[in-house]
Amino acid sequence: MSFHIKELPNGIRIVHQQVTHTRLVHSGFVLDIGSRDETMEQAGLAHFWEHMAFKGTHKRKAFHILNRLESVGGELNAYTTKEKICFYSTVLQEHFNKAAELLFDITFHSTFPEKQIEKERQVILEEMAMYRDSPDDAIQDEFDELIFQNHSLGRNILGTEQTVNSFQQQDFIDFISTRMDTERIIFSVVGNISFEKVLRQVEPMLNEITLKKSLFERSTFSNYSPKNLVVHKDITQAQCAIGKPAFSLYHPSRYKLFLLNNILGGPSMNSRLNLSLREKHGYVYSVESVFQAYKDTGFVGVFFGTDEKTLPKAKKLVMNELKKIRTKKLGTMQLHMAKEQTVGQMAMAEENYAGLMLVYGKNLLDKGKIDPLDDIFTIIKETTAEELLSLANEVFDEDQLSSLTYLPN
Repeated sequence: MSFHIKELPNGIRIVHQQVTHTRLVHSGFVLDIGSRDETMEQAGLAHFWEHMAFKGTHKRKAFHILNRLESVGGELNAYTTKEKICFYSTVLQEHFNKAAELLFDITFHSTFPEKQIEKERQVILEEMAMYRDSPDDAIQDEFDELIFQNHSLGRNILGTEQTVNSFQQQDFIDFISTRMDTERIIFSVVGNISFEKVLRQVEPMLNEITLKKSLFERSTFSNYSPKNLVVHKDITQAQCAIGKPAFSLYHPSRYKLFLLNNILGGPSMNSRLNLSLREKHGYVYSVESVFQAYKDTGFVGVFFGTDEKTLPKAKKLVMNELKKIRTKKLGTMQLHMAKEQTVGQMAMAEENYAGLMLVYGKNLLDKGKIDPLDDIFTIIKETTAEELLSLANEVFDEDQLSSLTYLPN
């Protein structure tokens, strides 16, 4: 599929792909600002900003923001990651103008009303409580803290109760003024609308934004050392995380590691970890391995929950699978099937146009370009068994692995 990219005088870029066999248009702003850009005192501020964007602008109150697209059957949403904030929508093609104007308004003209800050503060504290009550979610956040100790990548995106309770209107204004950079903003559109129509609607609005450069520089992560931590919690099931830092977005072998991770514990039921821990032994309901890449680093992690009595056996099975992937080269048919599976999953993901719209925005921010899917397929299909074996020994070095275990009180 072909796409268009246009850069405006203020540095904001528009990326667009027309899809004619749908009635929908997915669009959104992707900003290169995330929780890793916060100081310790600001922990959770980016996520709080995401919430507050819906609470009032210079010309709209919260109800008008929420009702604007919902009333025509559309959706308005947002999310925050370690490195990005995204405000996005899905509407019927005839309502794209409404969606684009509303997204522009909440992204650039939020007012952060003080009364709404107090209300949303309680909402976020409830969100934090919900995560604490979900140990399979909580362990992933705490494992970040274990791996990226004393670095902003290790801090919870939601922040802490202390920081969330401290934020005032000026904190949002100051954070945005120091972190926002117009050359690090993408407006992405995928759907049944022409590039010309998109430009007619959004160019006049976006050109109103003055070019702005941020002097803020992200701190890079270094000085990893393996750690093993056991925490007792008021839970009924043991939880375990095993992993370490891994490749960044710019590492030449990142797509090969994606393939390797897919073999080990990807989303399919025939992953090695699922076949061993669930299908063969029945120790877990779910087990997954994750590869997450950031601009300067990344991590790999295996996550599972099991009964406390079976935890030692389940953990041993995980370590056995990691040892196998380091020591036993894949056979020709195994490798071929793994490649076909990975390519097929990526092709299906491309059919999720809302997700594709966000991927375009993130890729353009991170790499300055969008990697054609066929190029990624070629890298995966040309990967050899020897390369995967070498990668496994580098990434899953047992002496460098950290672990975090939750045990019931």
